[in-house]
Amino acid sequence: MGLEQIKSRVHAAETAAGRPQGTVRLIAVSKVQPGDRVEAVLQAGHRVFGENYVQESAGKWPAWREAYPGVELHMIGPLQTNKLKLALELFDAIHTLDRPSLAQKLARQVQAHGACPQLFVQVNTGAEPQKAGILPDDADEFIASCRSLDLQVAGLMCIPPEDEPSTPHFRHLREIAARNGLTGLSMGMSADFESAIAEGATHVRVGSAIFGARDYG
Repeated sequence: MGLEQIKSRVHAAETAAGRPQGTVRLIAVSKVQPGDRVEAVLQAGHRVFGENYVQESAGKWPAWREAYPGVELHMIGPLQTNKLKLALELFDAIHTLDRPSLAQKLARQVQAHGACPQLFVQVNTGAEPQKAGILPDDADEFIASCRSLDLQVAGLMCIPPEDEPSTPHFRHLREIAARNGLTGLSMGMSADFESAIAEGATHVRVGSAIFGARDYG
Protein backbone atom coordinates (compact mmCIF):
# COMPACT_ATOMS: atom_id res chain seq x y z
CA MET A 1 0.00 0.00 0.00
CA GLY A 2 2.67 2.53 0.98
CA LEU A 3 2.93 5.74 2.98
CA GLU A 4 1.52 8.14 0.39
CA GLN A 5 -1.59 6.05 -0.24
CA ILE A 6 -2.28 5.72 3.49
CA LYS A 7 -1.83 9.47 3.96
CA SER A 8 -4.28 10.06 1.10
CA ARG A 9 -6.82 7.73 2.71
CA VAL A 10 -6.40 9.48 6.08
CA HIS A 11 -7.02 12.87 4.42
CA ALA A 12 -10.05 11.52 2.57
CA ALA A 13 -11.45 10.09 5.82
CA GLU A 14 -10.92 13.43 7.58
CA THR A 15 -12.80 15.20 4.79
CA ALA A 16 -15.62 12.63 4.83
CA ALA A 17 -15.98 13.14 8.60
CA GLY A 18 -16.15 16.93 8.16
CA ARG A 19 -12.81 17.39 9.90
CA PRO A 20 -9.95 19.61 8.71
CA GLN A 21 -7.02 17.82 7.10
CA GLY A 22 -4.17 17.32 9.54
CA THR A 23 -6.31 16.70 12.62
CA VAL A 24 -5.34 13.00 12.69
CA ARG A 25 -1.81 11.89 13.58
CA LEU A 26 -0.68 8.95 11.48
CA ILE A 27 1.56 6.71 13.61
CA ALA A 28 3.70 4.48 11.39
CA VAL A 29 4.07 1.27 13.40
CA SER A 30 7.68 0.23 12.80
CA LYS A 31 8.03 -2.64 15.29
CA VAL A 32 10.16 -5.53 13.97
CA GLN A 33 10.34 -3.92 10.53
CA PRO A 34 13.68 -4.09 8.69
CA GLY A 35 15.76 -0.96 9.06
CA ASP A 36 15.76 -0.15 5.35
CA ARG A 37 11.94 -0.01 5.28
CA VAL A 38 11.84 2.34 8.27
CA GLU A 39 14.58 4.49 6.80
CA ALA A 40 12.67 4.78 3.52
CA VAL A 41 9.66 6.18 5.39
CA LEU A 42 11.92 8.58 7.31
CA GLN A 43 13.48 9.71 4.03
CA ALA A 44 9.98 10.31 2.66
CA GLY A 45 9.54 12.90 5.41
CA HIS A 46 7.35 11.03 7.89
CA ARG A 47 8.30 11.61 11.51
CA VAL A 48 5.68 9.91 13.74
CA PHE A 49 6.41 6.27 14.59
CA GLY A 50 5.08 3.62 16.95
CA GLU A 51 7.02 0.84 18.67
CA ASN A 52 5.98 -2.08 20.89
CA TYR A 53 9.22 -2.95 22.61
CA VAL A 54 11.40 -0.67 24.72
CA GLN A 55 14.61 -2.64 24.18
CA GLU A 56 14.16 -2.81 20.40
CA SER A 57 13.49 0.93 20.29
CA ALA A 58 16.57 1.71 22.38
CA GLY A 59 18.71 -0.18 19.88
CA LYS A 60 17.67 1.74 16.80
CA TRP A 61 15.92 5.04 17.46
CA PRO A 62 18.65 7.21 19.09
CA ALA A 63 20.68 7.08 15.87
CA TRP A 64 17.65 7.74 13.68
CA ARG A 65 16.61 10.67 15.87
CA GLU A 66 20.03 12.18 15.33
CA ALA A 67 19.89 11.63 11.58
CA TYR A 68 16.27 12.74 11.15
CA PRO A 69 15.36 15.69 13.40
CA GLY A 70 11.76 16.00 14.56
CA VAL A 71 11.05 12.30 15.14
CA GLU A 72 8.11 11.64 17.48
CA LEU A 73 8.15 8.18 19.04
CA HIS A 74 5.04 6.54 20.49
CA MET A 75 5.02 3.48 22.77
CA ILE A 76 2.05 1.36 21.69
CA GLY A 77 2.93 -2.00 23.22
CA PRO A 78 2.62 -3.33 26.78
CA LEU A 79 4.94 -1.48 29.14
CA GLN A 80 6.78 -3.40 31.84
CA THR A 81 7.45 -1.42 35.00
CA ASN A 82 11.14 -2.42 34.99
CA LYS A 83 11.51 -0.66 31.61
CA LEU A 84 9.88 2.60 32.74
CA LYS A 85 13.01 4.67 33.19
CA LEU A 86 14.30 3.83 29.72
CA ALA A 87 10.82 4.33 28.22
CA LEU A 88 10.67 7.87 29.62
CA GLU A 89 13.98 8.66 27.94
CA LEU A 90 12.88 7.23 24.58
CA PHE A 91 9.20 7.99 24.04
CA ASP A 92 7.23 11.17 23.43
CA ALA A 93 3.92 9.38 24.07
CA ILE A 94 2.79 6.22 25.86
CA HIS A 95 -0.50 4.71 24.66
CA THR A 96 -0.62 1.76 27.06
CA LEU A 97 -1.23 3.10 30.56
CA ASP A 98 -3.28 0.06 31.47
CA ARG A 99 -3.18 -0.70 35.22
CA PRO A 100 -2.98 1.02 38.61
CA SER A 101 0.46 -0.39 39.50
CA LEU A 102 1.91 1.06 36.28
CA ALA A 103 0.31 4.46 36.99
CA GLN A 104 1.81 4.58 40.47
CA LYS A 105 5.32 3.64 39.33
CA LEU A 106 5.06 5.93 36.32
CA ALA A 107 4.13 8.85 38.58
CA ARG A 108 7.23 8.25 40.70
CA GLN A 109 9.48 7.98 37.66
CA VAL A 110 7.99 11.12 36.10
CA GLN A 111 8.75 13.06 39.28
CA ALA A 112 12.36 11.83 39.17
CA HIS A 113 12.70 12.35 35.42
CA GLY A 114 11.21 15.84 35.49
CA ALA A 115 9.15 15.40 32.32
CA CYS A 116 6.17 13.33 31.27
CA PRO A 117 5.33 11.93 27.84
CA GLN A 118 1.84 12.30 26.44
CA LEU A 119 -0.26 9.62 28.16
CA PHE A 120 -3.17 7.55 26.84
CA VAL A 121 -5.13 5.18 29.06
CA GLN A 122 -5.72 1.82 27.36
CA VAL A 123 -9.35 0.75 27.73
CA ASN A 124 -10.31 -2.88 27.15
CA THR A 125 -13.59 -2.01 25.43
CA GLY A 126 -14.36 -5.64 24.64
CA ALA A 127 -13.67 -6.78 28.22
CA GLU A 128 -11.47 -9.52 26.76
CA PRO A 129 -9.76 -11.52 29.52
CA GLN A 130 -6.58 -12.04 27.48
CA LYS A 131 -6.18 -8.36 26.64
CA ALA A 132 -4.61 -5.60 28.71
CA GLY A 133 -6.45 -2.43 29.61
CA ILE A 134 -8.83 -0.86 32.07
CA LEU A 135 -12.38 -2.17 31.88
CA PRO A 136 -14.86 0.45 30.63
CA ASP A 137 -16.77 0.46 33.95
CA ASP A 138 -13.52 1.27 35.78
CA ALA A 139 -12.23 3.89 33.36
CA ASP A 140 -13.63 7.01 35.07
CA GLU A 141 -12.17 6.02 38.43
CA PHE A 142 -8.81 5.11 36.91
CA ILE A 143 -8.55 8.42 35.01
CA ALA A 144 -9.35 10.28 38.24
CA SER A 145 -6.68 8.31 40.11
CA CYS A 146 -4.09 9.12 37.42
CA ARG A 147 -4.92 12.80 37.76
CA SER A 148 -4.57 12.56 41.54
CA LEU A 149 -1.04 11.27 40.93
CA ASP A 150 -0.33 14.38 38.80
CA LEU A 151 -0.25 12.33 35.59
CA GLN A 152 -1.54 14.43 32.72
CA VAL A 153 -3.77 12.08 30.75
CA ALA A 154 -4.11 13.23 27.13
CA GLY A 155 -6.59 10.63 25.93
CA LEU A 156 -7.67 7.03 25.61
CA MET A 157 -6.61 4.07 23.47
CA CYS A 158 -8.37 0.86 22.49
CA ILE A 159 -7.86 -2.27 20.38
CA PRO A 160 -11.31 -3.66 19.49
CA PRO A 161 -11.88 -7.44 19.46
CA GLU A 162 -10.85 -8.97 16.15
CA ASP A 163 -14.14 -10.81 15.68
CA GLU A 164 -16.45 -7.82 16.23
CA PRO A 165 -17.21 -4.64 14.25
CA SER A 166 -14.86 -1.89 15.39
CA THR A 167 -17.18 1.09 15.21
CA PRO A 168 -19.19 0.44 18.41
CA HIS A 169 -15.91 0.15 20.33
CA PHE A 170 -14.60 3.40 18.85
CA ARG A 171 -17.86 5.11 19.78
CA HIS A 172 -17.73 3.75 23.32
CA LEU A 173 -14.16 5.01 23.74
CA ARG A 174 -15.17 8.44 22.47
CA GLU A 175 -18.02 8.58 25.00
CA ILE A 176 -15.72 7.69 27.90
CA ALA A 177 -13.24 10.33 26.76
CA ALA A 178 -15.91 13.00 26.40
CA ARG A 179 -17.31 12.57 29.90
CA ASN A 180 -13.80 12.79 31.33
CA GLY A 181 -12.86 15.90 29.36
CA LEU A 182 -10.28 14.12 27.21
CA THR A 183 -9.69 14.98 23.56
CA GLY A 184 -7.12 12.36 22.50
CA LEU A 185 -8.41 9.15 20.91
CA SER A 186 -5.82 6.60 19.81
CA MET A 187 -7.86 4.09 17.84
CA GLY A 188 -7.87 2.47 14.43
CA MET A 189 -5.27 0.31 12.70
CA SER A 190 -4.57 -0.81 9.12
CA ALA A 191 -7.93 -2.54 8.66
CA ASP A 192 -10.25 0.00 10.31
CA PHE A 193 -8.59 3.41 10.64
CA GLU A 194 -11.14 5.11 8.38
CA SER A 195 -13.98 4.01 10.67
CA ALA A 196 -11.96 5.27 13.63
CA ILE A 197 -11.49 8.67 12.00
CA ALA A 198 -15.24 8.86 11.39
CA GLU A 199 -15.70 8.34 15.14
CA GLY A 200 -13.21 11.02 16.13
CA ALA A 201 -9.77 9.35 16.26
CA THR A 202 -6.90 11.77 16.78
CA HIS A 203 -4.20 9.09 16.37
CA VAL A 204 -4.31 6.04 14.09
CA ARG A 205 -1.73 3.26 14.22
CA VAL A 206 -0.84 1.80 10.82
CA GLY A 207 1.99 -0.66 10.25
CA SER A 208 1.86 -3.33 7.55
CA ALA A 209 -0.16 -1.14 5.15
CA ILE A 210 2.75 1.32 5.17
CA PHE A 211 5.79 -0.94 5.48
CA GLY A 212 4.58 -4.27 4.10
CA ALA A 213 4.03 -7.53 5.99
CA ARG A 214 6.26 -8.12 8.99
CA ASP A 215 8.72 -10.97 9.02
CA TYR A 216 8.89 -12.37 12.53
CA GLY A 217 11.54 -14.85 11.49
